[in-house]
Amino acid sequence: MASTTNFKCGTPLSAYLHRTLKQKNRFTDTKKVTWQRETAAATTTREQRGQNGSKGEKRNGVVRCSGIGLGDYIGGDLIKPDLGRWLSDVEEHKALAIYSPHEGGYEGRYLNRLRYKGYYFLDLSARGLGDPETTLTKIHPVCPAHLGKQPIARWYFPPEVDYRLEALPPDAKGLVVWIIEAKVLSKAELQFLALLPTLRPKVRVIAECGNW
Repeated sequence: MASTTNFKCGTPLSAYLHRTLKQKNRFTDTKKVTWQRETAAATTTREQRGQNGSKGEKRNGVVRCSGIGLGDYIGGDLIKPDLGRWLSDVEEHKALAIYSPHEGGYEGRYLNRLRYKGYYFLDLSARGLGDPETTLTKIHPVCPAHLGKQPIARWYFPPEVDYRLEALPPDAKGLVVWIIEAKVLSKAELQFLALLPTLRPKVRVIAECGNW
C-alpha cells in the first residue's frame, strides 16, 4: 500500500472492501481518535526537541524547531512526487481505491501520468451507472426520457469496456476505467470492479471511494 502527502493512492480495491466491512460503523470515531493521538504525539515530540536544544529551542513557551523544512509549508508532494510508486501500484494491483482531497486537483496529475504511459480512459460516475457488470461487459438496454408524451422506447447499447477496447489504437497500453463517487456502490459491485482486470487483461480500474 502506497501513500502520499495530499493524495491517498495505491490501495487495492479488494483490500478496501475488507477494511470497509470492519470499519463501516466506527470510521468517524476512529479517525478522530487517531488524529488526536497523532497531534498529541507530534506536540510532545516538538516540545522534547525544544527542551533538548539540539533541533530546536523553547523561548517564552513557544517551541521553535530548526528541523522544519520547505515541504512542511507547501506540501511534500509538490517537491518530491511519488508518481513512480503510483504507476507501480496500478501495474501490480490493477484495481485501486483512491482517496482524493476535497479541494480536488491532485488526481489530475496521476491521470496525466497514466496518459503519458499510453493508457486511454473511460470516465464514469457511479451514480446512475446501474449494474456495472451489465453496463461494462454486456449489451444493455437504456430507456430515454419520454417527458410524458412520447412513447416509452428502449435502446440497446454495446458493452462500454469491450466497445472501447476494440477502438483502441494498436500502440495503446490499455484502458483505464476511472469511476468517481464509487462510495455509493455496493459490496458486490465493488467486487466485480476488482475482478474486471482479470476478465479483461488490458483494463485497469481506478475507483474514487471517498475523500482524504
